[in-house]
Amino acid sequence: MTGEVTPLRVKRNCPECSRPSVRATYPFCSPRCKAVDLNRWLSGSYVIPGSEEEPSTPEDND
Repeated sequence: MTGEVTPLRVKRNCPECSRPSVRATYPFCSPRCKAVDLNRWLSGSYVIPGSEEEPSTPEDND
């Protein structure tokens, strides 16, 4: 054995402020940056593109 440890995750910078991420709040650097990201999802700032779904209507089985 060489004594080297292989990390399970690739080290990344925080997506909010670009500081090095911390294990406890990965991939963010702090609870604050984690909360900022969550707020953006909840407020609708982040949107996943997709097509509009047609409203579902019950089918007649006559």
